[in-house]
Amino acid sequence: MIKVLFVCHGNICRSPMAEFVMKDLAEKAGWDHQFEISSAAVSSEEIWGGRGNPVYPAARQKLLEQGIDPGDKRARRTVREDYDRYDYLIGMDHANLRYMKQIYGGDPEHKVSLLLDWCGRKGQAVADPWYTDDFDAA
Repeated sequence: MIKVLFVCHGNICRSPMAEFVMKDLAEKAGWDHQFEISSAAVSSEEIWGGRGNPVYPAARQKLLEQGIDPGDKRARRTVREDYDRYDYLIGMDHANLRYMKQIYGGDPEHKVSLLLDWCGRKGQAVADPWYTDDFDAA
């Protein structure tokens, strides 16, 4: 099984969008049983009282427009153990990568990468729609 973790700042916009789009693509290709796909945050800003906030409404709406339901997904913070659990740890921007490597104690197995590295746009970041309000681009 291939284990993929998508990571962004708060785990309410970009990384859950990536998580659920990837799950949808894997399911449509008949490969969903070959993957474990999840998402997390580098920050604890969206986690209150031990419970994470849900997917941000505008991100949820974009997913629903594509026929993808994020269900009751709640934000969670990535932890050191995620490095050992997942094969691929995919961040949305360079700040995410820096924080991920701090949390994971480095990247000795070269598991950490940017999402757009996988899309022919090496080194480019996915702009944070929390600030840009451009959920279509995200």
